[in-house]
Amino acid sequence: MKLHEYQSKDLLSKFGVKVPKGDVTTDPEQARQIAESLGGKVVVKAQVLMGGRGKAGGVKLFDNANDAAAFTKELIGKKLVSIQNPAGMIVEKVLVGELIDIAEEYYLSVLTDRATARVVVMISKEGGMEIEEVADKNPDAIVRLHVDPAWGLSDYELREAVQKARIPKPAQSQMVQMIKKLVKAYVEADADLIEINPCALTPDNVLIAADAKVSIDENALYRHKEYGETAEDSAEDPIEAEAARRGIAYVRLGGDIGIMGNGAGLVMCSLDEVNAAGGKPADFLDVGGGASADRVKSCVELVLMDPNVKGLLINIFGGITRGDEVAKGLLAAFDELNLTIPVVARIDGTAAEEGLAILKGSDKLVGASTMQEAAKKIVELAYA
Repeated sequence: MKLHEYQSKDLLSKFGVKVPKGDVTTDPEQARQIAESLGGKVVVKAQVLMGGRGKAGGVKLFDNANDAAAFTKELIGKKLVSIQNPAGMIVEKVLVGELIDIAEEYYLSVLTDRATARVVVMISKEGGMEIEEVADKNPDAIVRLHVDPAWGLSDYELREAVQKARIPKPAQSQMVQMIKKLVKAYVEADADLIEINPCALTPDNVLIAADAKVSIDENALYRHKEYGETAEDSAEDPIEAEAARRGIAYVRLGGDIGIMGNGAGLVMCSLDEVNAAGGKPADFLDVGGGASADRVKSCVELVLMDPNVKGLLINIFGGITRGDEVAKGLLAAFDELNLTIPVVARIDGTAAEEGLAILKGSDKLVGASTMQEAAKKIVELAYA
């Protein structure tokens, strides 16, 4: 789960990492007051969980508080659209931060290396740009240091890594201390990513986290209830965000055949069958085990929030999920949502006969006995 920039900086500052002064607000007048308290020269950043916000017009520098307030007024409520997020996100709050002079920019991150099953620290003298681009053009510019799960990191290992990354001497000891703090924050906050880019060295040789990204392991959120609201809007896609609020596993895929199933494996198989039949899946949606009629109805609503959906495939194999409950939820959805697209359902397993009997009188749905048959039918109907 991604944190907003202001939350990321607040978290890091609690562990002693130096970050720019600033505050978050939803009010232009308060933005003016924050800017004035920082001397007027500030940066205003839209707090949206999407990539490319700068190019989308969500980040600007100002020399006075009045202009910062005017930009805040313009930005709040505005939808930002970027290449990374073509659906766009509405700006609800901004971060007003002090401008810092930067002499040099470095890259620093802590994340999980799944190949070695260890935490890894990544350091590069080439900050301020995408690390993927650095890795592609100059892989030797990135130094990787794995953290021993039993012993952690020793000072000599950190010093060697920082020197190998060619960090200048005035910043080396500060970088060593910053890495220690980031690793501690990573462990105690149950993070799966902490990234500082740029990690800035000022003209007076002070190392500061000019920008920060933190992602928290969703399985540990019960230990970090302060981020509960952020969990609901952490998805960059608005439908995925709504699914998170409803507690439903949903991923938008960009096609036009909506897909629902129970169990990740069955949904994945459904995606493959739709592809094989010539269709393009619009989503991955797992209704979950033991789904009630209300939950099934809610899942149908989510799929139909995507305006590109031309047809809906429902593939249920009942274990603890009962076919009759699924059928009740489908009928409720059909009655309330004024469905105009074709729907094909394959229901098998627990209470499948009862479910099919409930659906028998509906003119909104076509039945299928196998997953392959269902995929073929929905593609034919959707593209007719």
